[in-house]
Amino acid sequence: MLSYRHAYHAGNHGDILKHSVLALLMQALTRKDAPFCYLETHAGVGRYDLRAAEAQKTDEWRDGIARLWHRDNVPQQALPYLTAVRVLNPDDKLHYYPGSPRIARHFLREHDRMVLCELHGSDVPLLKQEFSGDRQVAVHHQDGYQGLKAFLPPKEKRGLVLIDPSYEVKAEFDQVTTALGHAHARWPTGMYALWYPILNRPSIERLHRRLRESGMRKLLYAELCIAPDEGPAGMHGSGMLIINPPWQLDMQLKALLPWLHQCLDSAGRGRWAVEWLVGE
Repeated sequence: MLSYRHAYHAGNHGDILKHSVLALLMQALTRKDAPFCYLETHAGVGRYDLRAAEAQKTDEWRDGIARLWHRDNVPQQALPYLTAVRVLNPDDKLHYYPGSPRIARHFLREHDRMVLCELHGSDVPLLKQEFSGDRQVAVHHQDGYQGLKAFLPPKEKRGLVLIDPSYEVKAEFDQVTTALGHAHARWPTGMYALWYPILNRPSIERLHRRLRESGMRKLLYAELCIAPDEGPAGMHGSGMLIINPPWQLDMQLKALLPWLHQCLDSAGRGRWAVEWLVGE
C-alpha cells in the first residue's frame, strides 16, 4: 500500500538538489541535435501548489525553494533549474513548484519525448491531467521498476532515466540498486540519475558499496546535507548518483553545491560533497 505523498515535501532541500542536478543533465542532452528520451520511474503529479493544505502543513518549501527565490548573484549552474521553476510562476510570486516531470519537460525539444511511470492511484489522474494533450509525454499507471524493463532501451538510443522512489521501506535501497544494475545491463550507454535520502550514514555507505561492487563504471555522486549525520532523527540531506554523467558535470556541481549549501544551511551544520564513486 502506497502512502507517501510528495505534496507535503515539494520544494524542500531534497528537491532542490534533485532538480538542480536534473536540470543540468537535461541541459547537457540538448547540446546534441539528435533526439532523446526521458524516463522517470516515480513521477508524482508533475506540479505542486505551495498554497495547498499539504504544503502549508509542513512548510518545508519555506526552508527550501523560498530561500533561493529572490537571491542575488545566482551562479550560472543554478540558472537552468531556477528558470524551470519560474516558468510556472510568471508573476514572480512563488505559488507552484514543478515536480521532476515538469522540470524535465521544460528542456524537451519538439523531437524529444518523455515517459512517466507512477503507481499511486491518487497521483496518476493528476499527472495525466498535467500533461493532457501533450503528444510528447506518455503517462503509464504502473510500477516504475517494471517500467525500466518495458521501456529500455529507448528507440532514440540517447536519454536519461530518473529513479526517485519514496524509500518508504528499508528494502528499497537494495531494490533500487538491483533495478539499476538490470537497467544498465539493458542499456549500458544511457544516463541514469538516482536520488536517495540521507537518514543515517550506514545505509548510504551500504548503498555506495553495492554500487561500487556492481561492475558499473562512471559513477558520480553529489550530496547536500543541512544537518550533521549524528543529528536528530530525520532526513539530514540527500544525494544524487549519476551513471554516465555528461562531460564536466563534476566541475559544474563543485561550483553549484557550495552556493546551495550556503543558502539552505546558513548555520553551516551540514556539508556538501561531489565525488567519483567509480571512475572510467
